[in-house]
Amino acid sequence: MPAAELPAVPGVLSAHDCLRTAETIAAAQQSDGALPWFTGGHTDPWDHIENAMALTVGGLWDQARDAYRWSAKTQRDDGSWAMQFRDGVVENADSDTNFCAYIATGVLHYLTSTEDSAFAREMWPTVRAAIDFVLSLQRGRFGEIHWSLGPAGSSGEALLTGCSSIFHSLRCALELAERLGDPQPSWEVAALRLGHALRDHPEAFLDKSRYSMDWYYPILGGAIRGRRGYDRITARWPEFVIPTLGIRCVADQPWVTGAETCELVLALDALGDQRRARQLFINMQHLRDPDGSYWTGLVFTDGKRWPEERTTWTAAAMLLAADALSRTTPGNGIFRDLLPNLRTPAGPCECAADLYPNPS
Repeated sequence: MPAAELPAVPGVLSAHDCLRTAETIAAAQQSDGALPWFTGGHTDPWDHIENAMALTVGGLWDQARDAYRWSAKTQRDDGSWAMQFRDGVVENADSDTNFCAYIATGVLHYLTSTEDSAFAREMWPTVRAAIDFVLSLQRGRFGEIHWSLGPAGSSGEALLTGCSSIFHSLRCALELAERLGDPQPSWEVAALRLGHALRDHPEAFLDKSRYSMDWYYPILGGAIRGRRGYDRITARWPEFVIPTLGIRCVADQPWVTGAETCELVLALDALGDQRRARQLFINMQHLRDPDGSYWTGLVFTDGKRWPEERTTWTAAAMLLAADALSRTTPGNGIFRDLLPNLRTPAGPCECAADLYPNPS
């Protein structure tokens, strides 16, 4: 495997700074490989993978593999994961489809970063089972995917942010399938349907437009790019962006958060808008603690950090953004370069529900 090179953003963070941040994530890792929100906190399958990706960026590949193997060990027979764990005990047994799909993004990122195809093959059955589970809940007319499954059945509702992330994970899963010689054409159909829903059918999703994630995630996930993506960002920039501090998590609350700011950095980077991406990355550094960890957010009306937690996933989002801006590791373009190669109809929507019917 190639030697790890750590990202650095000149004038903002050195490679040593980034290593210190990765080490704060590793310090929270439990003996079974789980990566909780913070020491003593709970673990969810999505943020766990985000943390594993950050460990990979930081060159802590042994710890990253331990994290992915935790995912393999805790996966249920139907390909899903429980929504929340604490110290090896399930606290919420429901499944979140976005949480389950994200394993594909993590494993492709690890493979791209390390060239460790043997480990990717080890993880492939886990990825394949997870994606099959997620797509079993693609039950909406337009290709949207229900967000959760519990004892009473599926939620019957789809979330724009979650489905945008699933869209990206589907593209990662398809790339993995090709690299590992196990093509999955039905996944391609599912991705086409979901991408269509994300671009052209906002009515398919619950209205969560107060949240900044619904603003930028269709771009971050790759369903919307180019001029349409740029216009989408510009339209609500004054609503969410607080100069010198970062972005609001919720439009009507005086609270900026580091992870959402760094995800917007990644979305802007994917649009080719490095100027604003770099500035936002600089702006969120007020959340950095001297030990290299990151506070979750700041209530800017009273200058208080809230919640009083330094979350691993905030540090992880920062490391992924640093890597993307600096173009350092081979996996730095995981959100930028995995273009969806969509076959979309020209002219008015005839509806992908008819163009690409659900194979089930």
